[in-house]
Amino acid sequence: MKLYNTLTRKKEEFVPIEEGKVRMYSCGPTVYNFFHIGNARPFIMFDILRRYLEYIGYDVKFVQNFTDVDDKIINRANDEGVEPSEISERYIAEYFKDADALGIKRADVHPKVTETMDDIIEFIKDLVDKGYAYESDGDVYFDSHKFNEYGKLSGQDLEELELGSRIDISDKKKHPADFTLWKAKKEGEPGWNSPWGEGRPGWHIECSVMARKHLGETIDIHSGGQDLVFPHHENEIAQSEARNGKPFSKYWVHNGYININNEKMSKSKGNFFTVRDIAKEVDLEVVRFFMLSAHYRNPINYSGDLLMQAKAGLERLYNTREKLQFAAENTQKDKMAASAEDRGQFEQYRERFKQAMDDDLNTADAVSVIFELSRFLNTKLDEEVSHGFMEMGESIFDELTGVLGIVCQKAEEELLDEEVEQLIQDRIDARKGKDFKRADEIRDMLKDKGIVLEDTRQGTKWKRA
Repeated sequence: MKLYNTLTRKKEEFVPIEEGKVRMYSCGPTVYNFFHIGNARPFIMFDILRRYLEYIGYDVKFVQNFTDVDDKIINRANDEGVEPSEISERYIAEYFKDADALGIKRADVHPKVTETMDDIIEFIKDLVDKGYAYESDGDVYFDSHKFNEYGKLSGQDLEELELGSRIDISDKKKHPADFTLWKAKKEGEPGWNSPWGEGRPGWHIECSVMARKHLGETIDIHSGGQDLVFPHHENEIAQSEARNGKPFSKYWVHNGYININNEKMSKSKGNFFTVRDIAKEVDLEVVRFFMLSAHYRNPINYSGDLLMQAKAGLERLYNTREKLQFAAENTQKDKMAASAEDRGQFEQYRERFKQAMDDDLNTADAVSVIFELSRFLNTKLDEEVSHGFMEMGESIFDELTGVLGIVCQKAEEELLDEEVEQLIQDRIDARKGKDFKRADEIRDMLKDKGIVLEDTRQGTKWKRA
């Protein structure tokens, strides 16, 4: 498998540090509100990376944090007159509701900043003791000039950065590019005791500490959105490698931006959508499927029309699986296996799917392979095939869609009232007796009741219109 490594700016063969094991960290949400469609993209895409690594045989330990102390959380808590912890716990619960609906597997560990405070303070103290950080009026800053490789992830020169507009200027800092490790407590804020007085961590330090605590000093993969390359991930590298004296992450993987109707998402433009907003219109599995339509590193454009196209595509795949299940359930079980030719065809689909995913997680091509498999299955099911073919077809279809976390919802068995059931049986009997006029009349009667019939080689299927 090859992954594009932001650190080296090229695709590289993925070789984990320890054979057969992958240690992976992905930046999680700041829990002060529902997460938006832009947040959903990294959550989904790196869930798929994790699933695929597991599929090809790796033992993956996946960590995704919750930032549960932050200015936005504190401001919302003050507005509502509650403790910041009430806000963070509320939106952690809401995160899981939306993430579950998007088909995102729970991380092996979901650490919180507030539960990692002693480790954070110890980490900062080590940086101060090593001469990489300094205290200034109750704040602690990382000295960017002490880390010679600062800028290596984003490809930016330190002097150029300090001349740019993305650096916060402060009289407390030695250099403009120095960044905060610890903030002195202000009025109305929570605080923790530290060697530098009461305060709380800066944003960047938390991920370095939680990754080290749960995965070790050097990890295999660190992932996140493109917007985190600088300054967040750049600063993580600086503080982690200064503290630990070894590389922080072997591979850095970042997803591209998401636009709304070809414009950057912005509250001021009125095109800002939370996932919870979208869930009022469509099942969130549609959003997941939509995200697969473009390569994760490329920008993706979100619109209502494109979402409806994704919905239609997903429905086609569900129809294939339902057709497979119906055929398997309504065909006499025989001992005939799928033919060698069909087994070879199935294996080709599997290999082409893996080739796409091995090429830097090319989900767009992987989905195309699944649609080709779907067409092959639908065509064959219109012919006379063995029960073994149907079982193998269902198995390979579920295998490949399962890697992407789609077509996973199990249909609930829906019962019809006795009158409709009798009409369906009457039509089956009419067709057997070659009374096609009566069969057509019953079909129309059922259509008026919102029941659509489909005649297949394995029998008559029904669904609601």
